[in-house]
Amino acid sequence: MRLCMFHLVGHPLERGWVGRVDGDRVVQLAAQTLQSFFTGGGSAREHAEYPLADVQLLAPVLHPPSIRVFDEQGGCAFANPGAIAAPGAEIDSRGNALSLLPRLAAIVGSDGALAAFTVFADWRDPSRPVPKDRDFAVGLGPVGVTTDEFDPDGCAIAVRVDSAQRATDAFTGFDWRAAAALAADGTKLYPGDLIAGPSAGVVENVAPGSLVEIEVDGIGTLEQWIAG
Repeated sequence: MRLCMFHLVGHPLERGWVGRVDGDRVVQLAAQTLQSFFTGGGSAREHAEYPLADVQLLAPVLHPPSIRVFDEQGGCAFANPGAIAAPGAEIDSRGNALSLLPRLAAIVGSDGALAAFTVFADWRDPSRPVPKDRDFAVGLGPVGVTTDEFDPDGCAIAVRVDSAQRATDAFTGFDWRAAAALAADGTKLYPGDLIAGPSAGVVENVAPGSLVEIEVDGIGTLEQWIAG
């Protein structure tokens, strides 16, 4: 199932509605957030249908309780849940060239289980000191694809900057269940928590004014602009 948060074009809503993307249409679901959808067992009453062209997709998880980023299997760092940037968002670069670490992220559902996967844009500003170099923007979207329909192992990724291909790779060899178990060790995972896997390389020197596209087979393309 391809799940999203959305609002109608021209009628912005801060939180938006939960939807199921079905081809060229979006079916509104009776849940407040994607987290509540998963907590309710992964099903909800269907409401209105809208053409996909008439909606603006938002980040699948607007306010994740936590974000853990794995660069290797045995350890993780934390990212800023307040820095989520939606599909189509402008990333504030302060006039600096940025670096991008494209990743996959698992969205935690009920009982700590992994419920869906989405594209995760890990933005870095080499001109800022650590850890502020990564504290300002985490791109997420465009949809979350449930684990029964998406296998993260081996899925291909391509990164384009102003339509020019800058990177191609595949996500392989990461044990997502082991990562979730490590994340939950000594604490509790909540619906909407994000677990991001290792990056598929680094795209450097992304200049202000650029349009960046991160395409992952089986999920779709996350587009974001680099503001000057």
